[in-house]
Amino acid sequence: MKIVVLDGYTLNPGDLDWKGMEAIGECTVYDRTSLTDVQEAIDRIGDAEVVFTNKTPMPKELFDACPNIKFVGVLATGYNVVDVAAAKEKGIPVTNIPTYGTAAVGQFTIALLLEICHHIGHHSQAVHEGAWENNADWCFWDYPLIELDGKTMGIIGYGRIGQATGRIAQALGMKVLAYDSYHNPDLESDTCKYAELDEVLANSDVIALHCPLFPETQGIINKDNIAKMKDGVIILNDSRGPLIVEEDLRDALNSGKVAAAGLDVVSTEPIKGDNPLLQAKNCFITPHIAWAPKESRKRLMDIAVSNLQAFVDGAPVNVVNK
Repeated sequence: MKIVVLDGYTLNPGDLDWKGMEAIGECTVYDRTSLTDVQEAIDRIGDAEVVFTNKTPMPKELFDACPNIKFVGVLATGYNVVDVAAAKEKGIPVTNIPTYGTAAVGQFTIALLLEICHHIGHHSQAVHEGAWENNADWCFWDYPLIELDGKTMGIIGYGRIGQATGRIAQALGMKVLAYDSYHNPDLESDTCKYAELDEVLANSDVIALHCPLFPETQGIINKDNIAKMKDGVIILNDSRGPLIVEEDLRDALNSGKVAAAGLDVVSTEPIKGDNPLLQAKNCFITPHIAWAPKESRKRLMDIAVSNLQAFVDGAPVNVVNK
C-alpha cells in the first residue's frame, strides 16, 4: 500500500515520527505541497492508494486524475479542503481528527487572556532592557493590570474546547455564561450557566469564541454585536478567523469600546500585510499555534494512524462523507 502525506511539516517538524504509517505501507512524506497548483499534488500522489492532507486542497479534478485513491485522511478537524462529495461519488472515505487538542486550545485561550491582563512578555523585556534597574520605585508597570476573579467570561460555543476554557476560567474565580445550541444541564452551577447570545454579549467582561464556522456564526463579532457589549470588553478567538468582521473589531479596538483582543486565527492565513487587525490597538495576534503543543500533535498523529488502520481492517471510523 502506497501512502502519501502532502503537507506533513506542521504536524511533524521533526520532533515526532511517521513509524505508525510506515508500519502500514510505503510512506512518502512531503513537507509542503502547493496550495494553488493542483497538478503538483496530482503528480505527488501518482498511483498511491492513501493520501493524507492538512491544508493542501483536494478538489474533484484531483480525484479524477488519481483513480487509485482508496482513502483520504485529513490531519485536522476541519475538512473543507477536500471535495468530500467527489470522494463519496468514487466510494472514497474521508476521515478527520475530531478531537485532539481540547486541553491545548483551552489552555491557550487562557494564555491569551493572561497576557492581556498582565503583559508579562512586555514587562520581562523591559526588565532585561534595564527599566527596572533604573526605576525610581521598587516596582513599575506600563499597562493597567487586570484581576479576573469575580469577572464574567462569555463563551460562544460550549463544546469540548469551550468547556475546557470554562473550567479554567472558573478555577480563576470567574463566572461563565455559555451560549450554545445544545444545553447540558449537568454543566450548570453557581458559577456557570447557559444564556442567550444577547445576554452573553451584554454581561461578559471577556468573550471567548469556541464555535464552529457555519453560515450563522460567520461574522458573529460585528459592529452591531460589539455595540451590545460592555465598554472595555476583551475578545478572544482561537477558533476560526472569519467569526470576526475584522474591520469592525479594528474600529472597536481603536475607539476603546473593546479594550483588547487576543487572536490565534485570522480570516486569511498566513496573515496578509493589509489585514486591518494589524492596525488595531491592543490586539495580540499569534500564528495559529493553539493546537500545536507536542502532546497535542502526537495525539493527532496517533488518531490519524488509527483511522488508517481501521480502514485497512474494514471498519473505517471518523468518516465525514458517509
